[in-house]
Amino acid sequence: MNKFIPVIAGSIVIASFSAAVNAESMAENDSGLYVGGNYGYLKVESEDDFDDNNDVVQGIVGYRLNSFLALEGSYIDFGRYGSSAANAKTTGYTAALKGTIPITQTVEIFAKAGQLWHETDYNIATESGSSDDKSLFAGAGVNFKVTDNFLLNAQYTWYDVDLEADNVSSDSKFETDFNQASVGAEYRF
Repeated sequence: MNKFIPVIAGSIVIASFSAAVNAESMAENDSGLYVGGNYGYLKVESEDDFDDNNDVVQGIVGYRLNSFLALEGSYIDFGRYGSSAANAKTTGYTAALKGTIPITQTVEIFAKAGQLWHETDYNIATESGSSDDKSLFAGAGVNFKVTDNFLLNAQYTWYDVDLEADNVSSDSKFETDFNQASVGAEYRF
């Protein structure tokens, strides 16, 4: 999956540059601050007891540089996942570059890629602990404009999260992918 991140990031850059060429024809300036939130489904995929499904909640703040490119940050609560033998709770912060292409007056598609800084509290058998790490992520989705300032969206995001449980064993790195499908809302100021 890591080989797709450069492709997605490259696509965002190419789309942003090609869209910027058409930006001269747009009369309005679409730069500015936006806030939003997402609620959705999280599938935790792992080769151990951490496989699970869960709800995910995300708060977002961003700044649109123009109609096609934005910088975005978020706080995510991935919730508690796993089994009675091994479970964990993960929260984190993200920073991303987001590219948007208007399809119609009311529909936009977007792609984003960036970095997730996350903290995981885990319980494995009788051991418990905490782990801090960073991971790459990529996502794509569609925005639906209800008004010029208020949008609804649907998106899919993949996170390459690894859990390091240092006090469990010498080989305590758990390879985990978080797959988030969510719906949300965005307000542009």
